[in-house]
Amino acid sequence: MGAEFNDYLPVVLTVLLAGGLAVLLLGLSAVVGKKARGAPVRDTPYECGMPILSEAHTRFSVKFYLVAMLFILFDIEVVFLYPFAVVFDDLPASLIFVEMLVFLAILFAGWIFIVKKGVLRWQKEE
Repeated sequence: MGAEFNDYLPVVLTVLLAGGLAVLLLGLSAVVGKKARGAPVRDTPYECGMPILSEAHTRFSVKFYLVAMLFILFDIEVVFLYPFAVVFDDLPASLIFVEMLVFLAILFAGWIFIVKKGVLRWQKEE
């Protein structure tokens, strides 16, 4: 049992040291730091000299998140085109070209599906 504990001793000491340092720094800042005066005008957020017109946390449409996820999806798919240029040096060029065309056809079919479903339309059609 003693040998097993000695294996974890550096991890335990690191966690204790990090926790102790965090508590020490927070306590030190509470003791030494300046106290807020609590002036309401002074504590309001500064908006370039303009009065605040709206709430900071506005709700976004689900369409925004959907388009963002689609952008990430297609962006990552394009990254998979790089191995065609780097890894497949020893294969025939015609085979690489056909594989790349198949990959792009599948990607294009997904894009057509998204367009047909109307995911990229921001406004409803009347």
